[in-house]
Amino acid sequence: MNDLKKEKINELMQLVSKHLNIIRKYGLSQMQFWIIALCIGVASGLATLGFRLAIKYLQLFFYGESGVSLTSAVSELPWFTIVTIPIIGGIIVGLILHFFTKDGRARSVGHVIEGSALYDGRVEGKAGLASSVASLVTLSTGGSTGREGPVVLLGSLISSKISRWINADGITGRNLMGCAVAAAVSASFNAPLAGALFALEVVLRHYAVQALAPILIASVAGTVVSRLYFGNVTEFTLPVHTQDFYIELPAHLLLGIVSAFVAVSFIKSVFWAETLGDRLQKILHIPNWLRPAIAGAFLGIIAIKFPHIIGVGYETMSLALNGNLFFWTAIIFAFSKGLAVIITLAGRMGGGIFSPSLMLGALTGLAFGWIAVSIFPSVQGDETLYAISGMGAVAAAILGAPISTILIVIELTGDWQAGLAVMVAVSIATAFTSKMVHRSFFLTQLERRGVHLSEGPHNYLLAKYKVISIMREIETITKINKKYLWRLVDQGQYLDAGANLETAMPMFQNGTIEYLPILSIGSEKHSTELVGALYYIDALKTFNKALFDTSKEEHS
Repeated sequence: MNDLKKEKINELMQLVSKHLNIIRKYGLSQMQFWIIALCIGVASGLATLGFRLAIKYLQLFFYGESGVSLTSAVSELPWFTIVTIPIIGGIIVGLILHFFTKDGRARSVGHVIEGSALYDGRVEGKAGLASSVASLVTLSTGGSTGREGPVVLLGSLISSKISRWINADGITGRNLMGCAVAAAVSASFNAPLAGALFALEVVLRHYAVQALAPILIASVAGTVVSRLYFGNVTEFTLPVHTQDFYIELPAHLLLGIVSAFVAVSFIKSVFWAETLGDRLQKILHIPNWLRPAIAGAFLGIIAIKFPHIIGVGYETMSLALNGNLFFWTAIIFAFSKGLAVIITLAGRMGGGIFSPSLMLGALTGLAFGWIAVSIFPSVQGDETLYAISGMGAVAAAILGAPISTILIVIELTGDWQAGLAVMVAVSIATAFTSKMVHRSFFLTQLERRGVHLSEGPHNYLLAKYKVISIMREIETITKINKKYLWRLVDQGQYLDAGANLETAMPMFQNGTIEYLPILSIGSEKHSTELVGALYYIDALKTFNKALFDTSKEEHS
């Protein structure tokens, strides 16, 4: 009997190996692609479920409580315990990132977007996994960020592994990444529509029809995994709203402007604090691994007075959405939460900004609602509707994802009647914010690292191609041209072999140079070598083909 089982298992493994070889050689058929999308959806859903449960049990270990009761439990702990736990978490995070990343920084959704645009749907394996583990520790030990960023990264690690396994091309790799992201967001929020649109809107950054079906399949798969464990319930239970749309919609428009101010202030504050942290770290000679622990100490001190900053913050969000916080309480809670998120991110502790942006928005909207209702007491609406509207507006402006955020807010609350108000606030907030930053938090983060994705493919595609892959090798160049190339080198007009077209194209702009020398620059004085030449016509052909392929993918 055992021999028979072994024989069947061997036959199955041979069959799987045979089909993988076919896929590597001939590519994916549509049916095969959908099956893989379904598998990725299930795997990402399970990874998200595992991440959520890991946070729950670690919070139980450290704080004795988890979930919506966490804030209440933290408030009852001794002050030294509240301070100590985030410091311990920071030390663990710092050591993880020190040993498993090159720069001591946690990877995030921005890196997933970069992987989609520039690396054919792949992200770093070791650094990405270490960042997910670091974020898990952060969220379990007092960090004030969200779980959605890490689970998006986890899903992308799964799709990247499969893309490398089957040798997927750029389009297939990006679509598989979109499937993983959609499933992760759907499983985290129990929001299949929003998850699919988030993947298209934020990560792939286009709405190609050929990508829609597999992404929807994966998104549904991720939601099913989540609902099998948590049930088919919305995250928040809210009161029924009434609204006189013709009177109140201008107020929601004004809330959109306020939300844009909050979003821009938050984004700029995060990066200002990060720059300040870098300077202080350099001046004080603080090692990378210690920086998260210092941030943890600040978080612990704030949590003594404001325990709501600990973790994702759904308990406080629920209070805001149900109108159980007064005006000044909402203002103070919003400020302290924003400060805590800034410290967490600037301290390189890891985590996402999705849930924090929702919480900031809910608190902002509630505070605005108290003012609006007090000015016009005869209007039928209530302040909780403004909390829902503000939640969507601030989050959409920070994430640069108006459509998916509208759907997430509606699917989280189950309140479709509030949709019109949310749409008005979201559209205004997103429009204003995109003019004052590089479209979103993620794209601004990438711009700071020199990755220019915010302006579109015509800008970032140049960075995708290395000159060494396009140049004509030195053996094909005549002796006369070699002398001319060395003259260009003496004039400082040359490219390093590691450069890309983003560096090369501006050097061709004056139109007087037909080609540029490519040097392999060594560390020794006489180890510099002329390896080839980049011709302007070759660079233009490569760029033109890249634009054509991108347009073809987006309109397929």
